[in-house]
Amino acid sequence: MKPVAMAAFTPAGRALLRRVAALLPGRELILFQPKSEGIRQWIAREFPRVGALLFVGATGIAVRLVAPHLRGKTKDPAVLVLDEAGRFVIPLLSGHLGGANRLALELASSLGATPVITTATDINGLFAVDTWSAAAGCTIANPGQIKDISAALLRGESVGLHSDFPLQGNPPPGIVPGPAPRGISVSCATASAYFPVTLRVIPRIAVLGAGCRKGTGSAAFRRFVLETLAERGISPLALRALATIDLKAQEPCLRDFATEQGLEFRTFSAAALAAVPGDFKASALVQRVTGVDNVCERAAVAAGGIRLHIGKTAKSGMTLALALPAWSCCFSLAGGSGTV
Repeated sequence: MKPVAMAAFTPAGRALLRRVAALLPGRELILFQPKSEGIRQWIAREFPRVGALLFVGATGIAVRLVAPHLRGKTKDPAVLVLDEAGRFVIPLLSGHLGGANRLALELASSLGATPVITTATDINGLFAVDTWSAAAGCTIANPGQIKDISAALLRGESVGLHSDFPLQGNPPPGIVPGPAPRGISVSCATASAYFPVTLRVIPRIAVLGAGCRKGTGSAAFRRFVLETLAERGISPLALRALATIDLKAQEPCLRDFATEQGLEFRTFSAAALAAVPGDFKASALVQRVTGVDNVCERAAVAAGGIRLHIGKTAKSGMTLALALPAWSCCFSLAGGSGTV
C-alpha cells in the first residue's frame, strides 16, 4: 500500500493532522515539514509516489499546488482537503480509482465530519465500476470507457456484464449479465470486447514464475514475457507477482521487469519449491544447478497460483510459467455500490 502524504499550514491544521495520523494505523505517513523545505518542492517529490495526498487548509490552495503535477485519472493519487476545524472532508481527485471517496468516508466517520462527495454515481446511489474495480484488485484497460458506463446507469439504462470467472452475489442494480449495447467484461484476456462498447476490467491475479541464465538482459526478458503472453492471449495487466528461486533474487532482468510492471517480487528456496505439490516438467539440468527439478512452474504455484495456465516455456536460457488462483467476480450491494 502506497504512503499517505499530509500537509497543513497552521498550528490548528497541524494539530488536526496528528489526530488524522492516529486514525490511519498501518499506513506509511509522510508529513510536510515546513522548516526543512518549501511546499511546492515537497509536492513535486511526493506526488508521483504516494497513494493519497491530504491537505488541511483551503481548497483553492490545494488545487493550485497540485495542478502542475496532474497526469490523468489512472495515474494521479487521491487528493483530499480537510478544513482545519475538522468539519468537512472533500475528495478533489481520483475519487473512484484512487480511493479518495473511500478515504473521505473513512475519515469523516472517525472525525465526526461531513464527507463532501460530488461524483454523480455516488450521490445517486449507483454502481461505480471504477471504485469496485480498485477494491476488487482489478485494473481497467480502457478507462476512457468508464464515462460511457456511468452515463448509461445515470440514464437508467441496463449495462451488460460478462465474466470469465464465477459470479458471487447479485450484481448491483443496472448491471445485468448478458448482451447489451454497452457492458463490462471481467477477463484476463487481451481480446475481451464482448459488447459493442466494452469496458475491460482485468483482475490482477496472475502469477508469473520465471528463471533465467545469469546476466540475461532486461530487454530480452521483457520481450520474451510479453510475446509469450500475447501468444496465449493474456493481458500483461493481469500480472500480480513475479516469482523465482532465491538463487536468482538479484538478477537485474527479473527485478527490472517486476519494478516496471508494478509486480510483487517473491523468491523461494530450492527446498520450498521442491515441497510444492503438483505435476511439473522436471529437468535433470535444472536439478543439478538449482537443487530443484523445476523453477518457473513451481514458483508460479508457490506464489499463489492454484493451476498452471501456461506451462514451462523456454527461450534462449529463459523460462516462464503462469499460474492463476481461484477467483470470483464478487459483488455486495452495500450503499448501492459493488464491493469485494
